Amino acid sequence: MASAPSSTSGIHLPDTARDLVKILVTGPFGVGKTTLIDSVSEIRPLHTEEQLSEASAGVDDLAGVREKSTTTVAIDFGRISLPGGIVLYLFGTPGQERFRSLWDDIAHGALGALVLVDGRRVDASFDVLGLVEESGLPYAVAFNAFPDAPRHHTEAQLRAALDLEPGTPLVTCDARDTNSSVEALLALVQHLIERHPGERR
Repeated sequence: MASAPSSTSGIHLPDTARDLVKILVTGPFGVGKTTLIDSVSEIRPLHTEEQLSEASAGVDDLAGVREKSTTTVAIDFGRISLPGGIVLYLFGTPGQERFRSLWDDIAHGALGALVLVDGRRVDASFDVLGLVEESGLPYAVAFNAFPDAPRHHTEAQLRAALDLEPGTPLVTCDARDTNSSVEALLALVQHLIERHPGERR
């Protein structure tokens, strides 16, 4: 089991840091990207959240996330040190179509992406998955376990619904829980290592 980030890590990199890796945390609006980065970051996360306004009511689809009152308008940023000297720099992307022009800038230099999916509205993830695939980034998919999300789907059904390649990691996580979120990130890191065995940065 992965250990939780240390609250005493401060802002400095640990002496054991060897591989510094940029990772995207992406997914549709309201899927839990900010929450996941908050739950794992060993530094105080950077957020660019703004209150949702009446002006965005006709633009942002609040279906399934009516309780949401804020939105990321640029990036979320956090950092986590993993065993083996791997340090992940986590860049959370906005989830709405109107911020799509930021995608290339945020994705530049990333080695992979963790795509969060809301089991209550799987179809909301299609556009983001398309962006990740167009970028050529390796990725893993994590179903964020919202309390009222359906639980009866099999892995094969979920893979079919998202049209995932057989080798794409698919996990379930609770973005509020540190260990669960770390395990999702580890699934992505393992996928990246398997794609590039022996490669060091």
